[in-house]
Amino acid sequence: MKALFINGSPRKNWTTFKMLDSAMQGAAEAGADVEIVHLYDINFVGCKSCFACKLKNAKTNGVCAIRDDLRPILEKAHSADVIVIGSPIYFSHPTGLTHAFMERLMFPILSYNPKVDEETGEYKSGLLGKTVPTAMIYTMGVPKEMFDAQKYPLLLGEDSRFLKQLYGYTEVLYSLNSYQFSDYSHYDIMAGTEERRAKYRDEQFPKDLQSAYELGKRLVQMAENAS
Repeated sequence: MKALFINGSPRKNWTTFKMLDSAMQGAAEAGADVEIVHLYDINFVGCKSCFACKLKNAKTNGVCAIRDDLRPILEKAHSADVIVIGSPIYFSHPTGLTHAFMERLMFPILSYNPKVDEETGEYKSGLLGKTVPTAMIYTMGVPKEMFDAQKYPLLLGEDSRFLKQLYGYTEVLYSLNSYQFSDYSHYDIMAGTEERRAKYRDEQFPKDLQSAYELGKRLVQMAENAS
């Protein structure tokens, strides 16, 4: 059982990584071999619209045809039993590298000629032929009231919708009020921000980490039951 974790943050030891690390611990506890990939360590681009993966009798086998540094990671993702992608939120969206990765990950397994499920009448648009439990972990600096008012689940819902459509199952986990700096005195930031985020870090963030741990464990158990 292999679980692949993707860090879409440029920071390797802050909130997004900590959430992914907790999820990895849960997955390992459930018996999976775990691996994390830091996207900012890799030189790659998004989809180039070459459509090699959409040719009749395509030989790409569900993996993006572009031969760059991301290709080995995509091959690992294609054979993974669990995939978890984590990203901070910049301007109400995941990081650019996270989105580029997801283009390259998902487009090759998206069918332009989907079959219809005879029982449900729904289109089977993915080409995997199996269910792979997936999840998105989002971290952001916004407080809960802004998260609700600006409808972040709706803003971020497309990524998880496509993951479910193509992989069969997905979950979403949010962590708010991210603590951004080790010393706030060096930065020009709104009064009270540090206190609010420090309170969240001390009181709520440990609960978020536990939720991430349980997520990782649960996804591996789901994959085992489906195999």
